[in-house]
Amino acid sequence: MERYDLIYQLYDEYETKTLQEYQAFVDVFPAIDSRVALEHWQGVNDELEQRKDEIRSSFAAGETFAEIAARADRDQAFTALDLEAKYGRAVNVLVLDVDETLRSAGGTDNEIPRDTLHVLTEFHEAGVPIVICTGQTLENVKGFAIQGLGSEIVHSGDLSIVYEAGTGVFTPGHGAQTKQLLYEDLDEAIRNVFDDVRSRVLPEAPDELRRGCHLQGNEFNITMKPNYETGSMNARETIDTALVYLIDLLADAVASALEALDKEAADAVASGDGNGSREISDETIVDWTRAFYADQDPEIRAVLESEGAYPDLNADTVPDRLTDVLERIDVAYYEADAAEIGSLELNKVVGVERALEVLGVDDPFSLVMGDSKSDLRVMEWVDENDAGIAAAPEHASQDTLEHVLETDELVFDRGKSVDILRTVYALNRLARLE
Repeated sequence: MERYDLIYQLYDEYETKTLQEYQAFVDVFPAIDSRVALEHWQGVNDELEQRKDEIRSSFAAGETFAEIAARADRDQAFTALDLEAKYGRAVNVLVLDVDETLRSAGGTDNEIPRDTLHVLTEFHEAGVPIVICTGQTLENVKGFAIQGLGSEIVHSGDLSIVYEAGTGVFTPGHGAQTKQLLYEDLDEAIRNVFDDVRSRVLPEAPDELRRGCHLQGNEFNITMKPNYETGSMNARETIDTALVYLIDLLADAVASALEALDKEAADAVASGDGNGSREISDETIVDWTRAFYADQDPEIRAVLESEGAYPDLNADTVPDRLTDVLERIDVAYYEADAAEIGSLELNKVVGVERALEVLGVDDPFSLVMGDSKSDLRVMEWVDENDAGIAAAPEHASQDTLEHVLETDELVFDRGKSVDILRTVYALNRLARLE
């Protein structure tokens, strides 16, 4: 009998919804020192096993179908079957963003739900490494990872943390490779730009920014966060102002770096070499930098326009020498959440590649889950290299959603990342069958 027919039979002939409710209760039931509560848990567990036994005895691959029925609903099971038919292999590493992916301020009270954590534990027990891939600081990620997954998993040697969107990789239990500061590989001129911006960003900020935002405690990236509730009108106004300020501060720092690096090259920029003769001033550098990043990202352009800071310049007029530097530096805008400067040479793809190397995943087939443009780069990388599948929440950035819809349509509701994890759990079970 074809697998599709078997899945139809499974979900048509058995009370799989009840089975899933029993499984969820058994999996996430809190440890309570109560005889009555423990007796209730045991009763549910016995009923669960009895129902699974009925399935086990009815199918040749009974154990596989019993576990799929207990953890995945009908749609998830058929999606898993489609994925297995398309790719013919199991996912062997999870690459997971955290904020607005595993957890959601709007859907999970900004905590990773217990059912999600439990499924991640099951993947770990099945030998699937986990790469947490986030823009958060290392200390923040370590804290909630240990609290949610437990110290044993975090320090098992099968979990890696790519933090600050790829500026560093932390993989406990791997000796000299445990912590790798990827930003130390950048050349001195680029590091100097970041050092310059970091040293001045708050001291030179306008009063309303100093009162309205703070710096995230990064090792390398420079991230301005609002002192208001994320997503609120005050947060949006603050971050829009911060974005313009960061771009202008970056422009000044780049100009200083160019002058320090190569006076002759700085003079060439000043004379407009390659782009027509013109005198340069601090204001001109700022306008060119604004024009460059507005051309790179329509969201940034929209903010510059709304703030009255969009220059009447074509991005093609930006001097080549300045473009060469700006093309290595990322300016990121997260509406009502953050404005950030990072290195385009250090992105989540670079961090994930290094994490996989340390974890010993030589032939990755990844599940990549994320919501932002930085996650999209990883999704595109796995797609181009036939190295995995991608999933995103319904509120992800437009480009990210478009990519996911054009590949396998793995879109999930806000706060329900567990739905995709259950689908992949079923995929991995099916991939084991002959």
